[in-house]
Amino acid sequence: MHTLTDSELNGFSRLMFEAAGITLAPSKKALVEGRLSKRLHALGLATFTDYLQHLRQDATERQQAIDLLTTNETYFFREPRHFAYLSEQIIPAADPARPLRVWSAACSSGEEPYSLAMVLAERMGQRPWEIVASDISTRVIDQARRGIYPMERAEKIPQAYLKAFCLKGTGAQEGSFALQQSIRERVRFQVINLNSTLPDIGQFDLVVLRNVMIYFDADTKRAVCRRLLEVLRPGGHLFIGHSESLNGLDLPVRSIQPAVYLKPQ
Repeated sequence: MHTLTDSELNGFSRLMFEAAGITLAPSKKALVEGRLSKRLHALGLATFTDYLQHLRQDATERQQAIDLLTTNETYFFREPRHFAYLSEQIIPAADPARPLRVWSAACSSGEEPYSLAMVLAERMGQRPWEIVASDISTRVIDQARRGIYPMERAEKIPQAYLKAFCLKGTGAQEGSFALQQSIRERVRFQVINLNSTLPDIGQFDLVVLRNVMIYFDADTKRAVCRRLLEVLRPGGHLFIGHSESLNGLDLPVRSIQPAVYLKPQ
């Protein structure tokens, strides 16, 4: 197996910071080595330094490296208090004259936006709503679009939602489940890098950016949040991870409860 040196780790850290604003701590050395070794082998390269040089010239391979180094741990209905707040506070107060729009800004393999979609499908009735879901990783976006998951991923989904919105796999799909088409077609997936100028995706009533800022330094965190707040409507909400905080970032939001912020009118 190839061995990653400290200077090579610094090289990958610089590359990830330039591409995505993500800082790779020294503690990530084994993770980087493990995830990228197979790419060295596939390309017939002798060292991680050779691979770094290759990444500077090959945009497709660089995207693959970003995909491999982006941590994508997620599950359905993670941090239930957010879904309760959406159901009990945001939806009842939403303007019925226009669609309620939600952006899952680091959606990984889709569990978060599909969880949001199930809540909206149940609670919005005939009122219009839309979800945009994005991630920097093309690999997880492709996975999310399929909407098919191993059966063990269903354990956090409330039984009523499982019955209403999920289909148990049979035959070749046994051991998995799929989100119903009525849910899948309500979520628009696209690749977006939060560390660069955002595409034209419109304005939102709720932006969800959870468990991502732990990889950003303070300046990157501030810059990313300012971009997100530009597309958040006045009176809209921002959800972040419960292990994260916006303290000291001087942002135009007000804390409502842990990990829930309001953009004043």
